[in-house]
Amino acid sequence: MTAPRTPQMPIGSGFGFSSTASEAIAGRDLRGKLAIVTGGHSGLGLETARVLAAAGANVVVPARNQAAADTALAGIANVRTATLDLMDDASIDAVASGFLAADPALHILVDSAGIMACPLMRDAHGREAQFSTNHLGHFRLAARLWPALQRARGARVVSVSSRGHRINGVDFDDVQFERREYHKWKSYGQSKTANALFAVQLDALGQKHGVRAFSLHP
Repeated sequence: MTAPRTPQMPIGSGFGFSSTASEAIAGRDLRGKLAIVTGGHSGLGLETARVLAAAGANVVVPARNQAAADTALAGIANVRTATLDLMDDASIDAVASGFLAADPALHILVDSAGIMACPLMRDAHGREAQFSTNHLGHFRLAARLWPALQRARGARVVSVSSRGHRINGVDFDDVQFERREYHKWKSYGQSKTANALFAVQLDALGQKHGVRAFSLHP
């Protein structure tokens, strides 16, 4: 039986710029749920991890600097950290393998980590750093965690995009800025467009497995 399809569109939540994360999650009981929040030790990611934990979820925060994450999250119950470099394929695979070995199901994956408007850098494979970190790393992480997302029966994958996607689409002929001049904001916009496109396609593919995906402007 094919699952009913809900088109991707603004949901009209009623929340606005002055709404808090605690207000948005009010009344939700997440006890028994497991969440991963990349970038969950600073900024929006930290607030996301905090409110998910406060609602009862067990939260894993993978971070490039695990010691810094431990310090930032000290005193928040139900949270543990791991080391993750989103520009390093081996690091992503190690985190996912460790998670799959320890936890049977993943209910929430929030892709919040990211870099913005940085000078031209490349990962070990020559991929431009913003696209590598903001999109490709999260793509690989979700793919590796797919068995756990399916087992959750109702999992959600949330990509933190940005209205910065309006700056630039994805240049499929030169994603890595190998032929054109690098522009830090066009690169950022491209990575945020990729976040949104990833969510739309993952949602289309995942619904029959009980997995929904969304992107947002924070």
